[in-house]
Amino acid sequence: MMIGMSQERLGEMLGLTFQQVQKYEKGVNRIGAGRLFEVARILGVPIQYFYESVSEQLAGASGFAEGETQPVLEFVSSGDGLHLSLAFMRIKDPKVRKRVLDLVKSLAEDGPSNKD
Repeated sequence: MMIGMSQERLGEMLGLTFQQVQKYEKGVNRIGAGRLFEVARILGVPIQYFYESVSEQLAGASGFAEGETQPVLEFVSSGDGLHLSLAFMRIKDPKVRKRVLDLVKSLAEDGPSNKD
């Protein structure tokens, strides 16, 4: 409504029915990361736009991993985090996914910034 786009038009641009867009908007159906990225692109908003209320809720929450939640959310909603997540999700072979995860962990532990 803020940009004057109907659910029908957004659905057309996403290749979906307006009913599906309506279900996403009402929270009846979950929306995947890739689809959310496309919605943000079409609407011309940063991906963080959809996480504003989540960030506010997390800011006041305490619990088991309270110090780690915010950085993870920030990373996943960043451009690099989203692209990495989408690419990783497209890897179908579980063995390959494990090898990629092992590689990333190894790079994080032994990377150039950690050798200095």
